[in-house]
Amino acid sequence: MWRRLNSLQGRLTLLLAVAGLSGALIYVGVTQWPLPQLLAWLREDLALSIRAPTQLGIYGGLLASVVVLLPLAFWLAGRVMAPVSRLLRALEGAVASYRDGDFSFSIAIHRRDELGELIRMHNALGQTLREQRQHLVQRELLLDTVVQNTPVALVLTDAVGKVAYANIASRHLFNEGRSLVGLDFAELLAEAPEALRKAVESGEDALLSVEMDGSEETFHLSQRAFRLQGRPHRLHLFRRMTRELSRQEVATWKRVIRVISHELNNSLAPITSLAHSGAELARRGQLERLPGVFATIGERALHLHRFIAGYASFAKLPTPQPVDVAWKPFLDGLALHCQYRLATPAPERPGHFDAVQIEQVLINLVKNAHESGGPADEVTLSIVEVGSELRIEVADRGPGMSETVLAQALLPFYSTKRSGTGLGLALAREITEAHGGRVLLANREGGGLRVSLRLPQPR
Repeated sequence: MWRRLNSLQGRLTLLLAVAGLSGALIYVGVTQWPLPQLLAWLREDLALSIRAPTQLGIYGGLLASVVVLLPLAFWLAGRVMAPVSRLLRALEGAVASYRDGDFSFSIAIHRRDELGELIRMHNALGQTLREQRQHLVQRELLLDTVVQNTPVALVLTDAVGKVAYANIASRHLFNEGRSLVGLDFAELLAEAPEALRKAVESGEDALLSVEMDGSEETFHLSQRAFRLQGRPHRLHLFRRMTRELSRQEVATWKRVIRVISHELNNSLAPITSLAHSGAELARRGQLERLPGVFATIGERALHLHRFIAGYASFAKLPTPQPVDVAWKPFLDGLALHCQYRLATPAPERPGHFDAVQIEQVLINLVKNAHESGGPADEVTLSIVEVGSELRIEVADRGPGMSETVLAQALLPFYSTKRSGTGLGLALAREITEAHGGRVLLANREGGGLRVSLRLPQPR
């Protein structure tokens, strides 16, 4: 019962009852007693000519009651609404503090009604927001520490190409350790190596090598577009692969040595055994069996010769002799060795490269595309001339490459084949770089791999 009386509803009910009772008392006092008697006494005993309210009727009484009751009602309303006004001002200040990111604001509690319950709920909300804000700040600090100290150069750009976020590695890569925030990323790329700039402009993931500080650096570029706070952004990740590739190159050379040693043992052991058997047959005079022995020795020697020749041809790759190459006879000759679908019309201007070497590269790439496991009719060849650069791309719809394989695919003698004799991508890199160009690998949207040869062309 006491809680209901102490509530705002109970207080307002009591106030209205008091106000009604006060109005009735004022009306009675003005029309019945004591005001009429007082006026009569003044008129009779003091001989004052004063008109009594009773002569004004009910309307005069009401008017007099209202005149007396209005100041009283105004004073009572002020007393009742004062706590509500103070609470509203406090809530206004709390909302302003929350809007500014300050959640330390709280309101003192001196009431046990609905307003007091509202204040307690507000303070609990503020405490929850403070704890969540502190947790988010700690997570942001942890995330920023991790991102800032990662060796991968990270650059986040907004819709107009301005740098919104960049870590320490990206500052050293593009701006000599200075901050990149607010700078135009395109202007920073204009001062970067051309290969790096073109790889970013392509908008695709790529593995590329650039000349930096007098040495060759290999980067794996990853690019992603997404929306942040409703606005388009683009994330660029530049991962240095030079040390990793060096370690992988050493591991690859060891693997090559093991493969060659294995093949040599597989061929030389039978040859040694057959030579011993032939000598024994000759000693016994069984000459009719010697031709079979010599034939087997010849087969094993021929297999070993072909195996070694495959690796020797890579090591003895001649310097390319670029000449003008007409596209129609070149593509007709290529079609005799492998099957592909020409995705774009050949350029009208002849290409300028070593036809034999580039043809061998394309044969290997198209063969690899067919072996990827995708549909044969999705193996495409496209040739596009962009400015002073010729772009030849071989694409398929296979499973593509994982990031690990993509990072190692251009290593010398690297192969995903069990025999370890695949030289397609490494040979493509060797020949393309000998032409002054570069090779880019990228997984395609929807599945598949794209191998792009970028060859410089004379103007």
